Amino acid sequence: MEAKKNTSFKAKVQKLGTNLSSMVMPNIAAIIAWGLITAIFMANGWFPNAKIALLISPMLSYLLPLLIAYVGGRLVYEERGAVVGAIAVMGVVVGAKVPMFLGAMIMGPLGGWCIKKFDQLFQDKIPSGFEMIYNNFSSGILGMLLAILGTYVVNPLVVGGSTLMGKGVDFIISIHMLPLANIFIEPAKVLFLNNAIGNGILVPLGIQQAASAGKSVLFLLESNPGPGLGILLAFMFFGKGSAKASAPGAAIIHFFGGIHEIYFPYILMKPALIIAAIAGGVSGTFTFQLLGGGLKAAASPGSIIAIALMTAKGAYFGTFAGVLVAAVVSFLIAAVILKHDKSMEDDDDLAAKQAQMQAMKAESKGKEMPTAMSAQESVESYRDVKKVIFACDAGMGSSAMGASLLRDKVKKAGITDVTVTNTAINRLQDEAGLLVITQEELAERAAQRTPSAMHVAVDNFLSSPKYDEVVANLKAISQFEPTAKAEAKTETQASDPVANVDFAKVTEVDFISHDQHKGTATMETTLLKERLTKANKEVTVKNVKINDLDDDSSHLVVVTAQAAKNLRLRYTNVQIVVVDDLLTSDKYDEIVKKLN
Repeated sequence: MEAKKNTSFKAKVQKLGTNLSSMVMPNIAAIIAWGLITAIFMANGWFPNAKIALLISPMLSYLLPLLIAYVGGRLVYEERGAVVGAIAVMGVVVGAKVPMFLGAMIMGPLGGWCIKKFDQLFQDKIPSGFEMIYNNFSSGILGMLLAILGTYVVNPLVVGGSTLMGKGVDFIISIHMLPLANIFIEPAKVLFLNNAIGNGILVPLGIQQAASAGKSVLFLLESNPGPGLGILLAFMFFGKGSAKASAPGAAIIHFFGGIHEIYFPYILMKPALIIAAIAGGVSGTFTFQLLGGGLKAAASPGSIIAIALMTAKGAYFGTFAGVLVAAVVSFLIAAVILKHDKSMEDDDDLAAKQAQMQAMKAESKGKEMPTAMSAQESVESYRDVKKVIFACDAGMGSSAMGASLLRDKVKKAGITDVTVTNTAINRLQDEAGLLVITQEELAERAAQRTPSAMHVAVDNFLSSPKYDEVVANLKAISQFEPTAKAEAKTETQASDPVANVDFAKVTEVDFISHDQHKGTATMETTLLKERLTKANKEVTVKNVKINDLDDDSSHLVVVTAQAAKNLRLRYTNVQIVVVDDLLTSDKYDEIVKKLN
């Protein structure tokens, strides 16, 4: 039980960190644009231009906080939350003397949460035809109140907090203690908190520092590719088997592509290598400080190319020296560790190590490894899969590469009815026919967000034998598909779905709302409400997300045949009516007639 609690706590920490980084990550392009304008056109930039430099202050004070708050609100409650979050943040932005990134991270999600709770209380009580008035005025009024709250309450608190944190960072830098931060940053990165630390904490503080000092070393603490490069170079020279063979390609992707996640499995294989990563990070940060390295804005991804583009004028030597020192130090320590690691001579296969590590992780969490399924059972489990999504912390680098690899395998196998995409883990949506592939460390959170989906956990997005299993099962399922369709057709014809419902228990009719089809769900709800009104019957009709559905026989859920399969996997007590078309089904008249 203790192991399970620890795992859950880790998932909560990852979720909090991801939520912070997810407000910044989609806006990295805007931060880079501001950094480039600042570096090139400010008074002491490469090509000073007073007119263009007028963009610097408004972008920093208004554009970036508004974008962050908008995304933060959207994470909580889609577009309505985004709009209210953007309105609310103006209360902390106006009159502030410091960049309001922290205020945006507070007001954005707060605005989304408030409008979500408000809708839960009142949206279902709005008469048909008044939805637009309700939507517009509820968002506007609530946004106004939150903006006023931000002006008088949140603004002073955030200004004080930002000023205090800024002084704290300056003090740490002044006494040359900043390198010690890498003692915590490097292990946290390996636990897939790299984006949370970089974009959720260091980037906002770095922007505040760069706005006043012209550059910031904080942008380099997490994005420095030196420690990872040194470890991968050590595997190139002193590794064994597939780990040695894959290290050169991984080093190129890491150093030039900026995908740091690619070296995490190598450290997980040999946990002692975290010492090399920490030493490299500490020495690199010390060099940045000693020689005056620093960036104008965030380097994302953490590629040497991005770092070169974002380096402040006059700080190139210090910046590149810090990366080089970090790589050399981590290489030397990793080389010593690998040369004295006798276990590599006995078992040097990377895939075998990954499988062994997965079993050890499962055991440490109090779980048993799943028993092997028969070939047909394995294939059958893929029957409804129509979409494969790779999900990582940020939804960019490593998941994009994993999706590209599997997409190529799927294409070569001649599978045309399955799509392969990638996304950030916090953007996952539960839906029918979904297979989610994540790193082992993020598997728990992925399962929480998409409980009805199939899940595959891998240790390395770039080299997992599980991809071939997925493709083989998707290919094999086509042999069973004709039989499955025939059975489904026979089952539908054999029974009347309405006749099996106990209408005496029904007090609420639900339509399942998917984020991609909100308009359709609203229309279905409105049409059925009108039918019930004409029949003088008072029965609650709602469109709800599948995660929010109560598993109770008093709920009658109207779905299509494909959605019904997913629903029956999730719930056992709700009553279900399967229709061919949700908008034009002839079953509604019979449903209305039998409802009390």
